Amino acid sequence: MVALCFGSRSAHLIAAVFCLAGALPAHAGQVLLPVPRVTIYPGQVIEKGMLVDRAFRSGSAEQAVATTSSDGLIGKVARQTLLPGRPVTQAALRAPHAITQGQAAMVIFQSGALTITGSAIALQSGATGDVVSVRNVDSGRIIKGTIGSDGAVHVGGP
Repeated sequence: MVALCFGSRSAHLIAAVFCLAGALPAHAGQVLLPVPRVTIYPGQVIEKGMLVDRAFRSGSAEQAVATTSSDGLIGKVARQTLLPGRPVTQAALRAPHAITQGQAAMVIFQSGALTITGSAIALQSGATGDVVSVRNVDSGRIIKGTIGSDGAVHVGGP
């Protein structure tokens, strides 16, 4: 162990740097929030190595709107630029697209025992649960449907 002597301002600066790096635990009255370690640009998928925990005062404005778990950030896509050391809000994130514009998509209509499937081209990108427009390959008609967890666009039916 090496002991270093610093003035009070230097000690605060070094403690702040270690807190940013996740090396020191939060003190009483503080909460650890995941923040970007590097600048994350819109459209980038957030990975574990891009995040670090940083201490914030309990009850602060940052804590009130920030995502409190790195598990809630990993795998999401940034909607806007996320700056290092700044808390991340859910509004700044989106789920990854299940269908991208121009991609071929399966269209499924179900009503009771009747199931009709067809091929279409996505006119919009979207995540599971989003309503998107697709163009039927055979008829050229534009159809709106909801993207299912299976990646298909579900139209009509109950």
